Amino acid sequence: MRVLLVGAGGREHALAWKIAQSPLCEHLWIVPGNPGTATLGTNVDLAADDAAGIVGLATREQIDLVVVGPEAPLVEGLGEVCEAVDLAMFGPSSEAAQLEGSKAFAKMIMLEAGVPTAAAHTFDDSAAAIAFVEADQQAWVVKADGLAAGKGVIVPEDGDVAATISAIRELAATNAGTRLVLEEKLTGPEVSLLALCDGERAIPLIAAQDHKRIGDNDTGGNTGGMGSYAPAPILPYAEAQALVDVIFAPVLRIMAARNIPYRGVLYAGLMLTPNGVKVIEFNARFGDPETQALLPLLKSDLLELLHKVATSNLADVSIEWHDGAAVCVVLSAAGYPSKPRTGDVITGLDRLPSDVLAFHAGTATNAQGELVTAGGRVLGITAVAPTLREARDKAYAASELVQFAGKYQRSDIAARGLAQ
Repeated sequence: MRVLLVGAGGREHALAWKIAQSPLCEHLWIVPGNPGTATLGTNVDLAADDAAGIVGLATREQIDLVVVGPEAPLVEGLGEVCEAVDLAMFGPSSEAAQLEGSKAFAKMIMLEAGVPTAAAHTFDDSAAAIAFVEADQQAWVVKADGLAAGKGVIVPEDGDVAATISAIRELAATNAGTRLVLEEKLTGPEVSLLALCDGERAIPLIAAQDHKRIGDNDTGGNTGGMGSYAPAPILPYAEAQALVDVIFAPVLRIMAARNIPYRGVLYAGLMLTPNGVKVIEFNARFGDPETQALLPLLKSDLLELLHKVATSNLADVSIEWHDGAAVCVVLSAAGYPSKPRTGDVITGLDRLPSDVLAFHAGTATNAQGELVTAGGRVLGITAVAPTLREARDKAYAASELVQFAGKYQRSDIAARGLAQ
């Protein structure tokens, strides 16, 4: 099978790494890719949102399957462009991807499907949202309706009305915040549950947990994710499978009834509250950095699974997993998440043990041929071991071998998993 993977981050490096292992993979192209994916296939210098360029490349190279990593090309309609030329693609249509592209749309679908979620109100402008909060005198979680690279949610402290109003003004000033969603603040641990969906059926992956805040103990600003681990002990696989009938199947039915079948991976961000499991968000793609912890544990052929999803053929499919646990520690650049510095030389990757994975996220090669930082999240160091504690220790030991000026990492990745 000739495969074209779209994206350039750590998630895409992990996807490329797993796809390349498949005996079904004849050759892999990555658009645009990064220095890590270049070792697994052919990087092509096209933007991930260049739909015409991607389809042109797919036609020239006789691509059998397009796999889309990031959310933006999905929301912008790459699926429809591929469908128009009869090109199989893993990932939802732009309409279906609104489950991530619009928090208001996702909330509407959840309520229509009877999926447990937080109470919420949608506002088309910040003035109306502020007026509501001033009258209500309660703190609300503030969410930008559109895509915001994982940074479109602000959670004020309990009862802090002023902070809620400040958050409304902050998000309203972004492109993603022209419409705002105010959501009831829930309490409880969060967990990421992803499911492969072929329009009718959903098969869950093992649960993972990520770490969204920049600082230890979940302090500081939101990021795209500072690390992850799987499986999450707080949501055993049997319980994850039971949630298919509670979350994924009802959503698939509603989407199909609207004539917008959902094919791809559906990521449910869950909160385990005292009143049961609640969905706090949907994403229309693999999580980053959850993917970097999930795929090393996957025993099944990923490419075969992706193709079955794209061709609506998940009937009688089961997913096999390796025993053990995986931990991914993200190494970020100086200044991340507000103003990450780029161009710092990276050393030490050649010193990593052979069984430790370094997934490139924000890296590039400079004019001297040196590997340098090129984004906020630079590398994801992933280790697999029989136990979560061993995997964590192994990942942190390996991360100390990799150096660049201004390197930062959280010191508590997977600590909550050990406590569970």
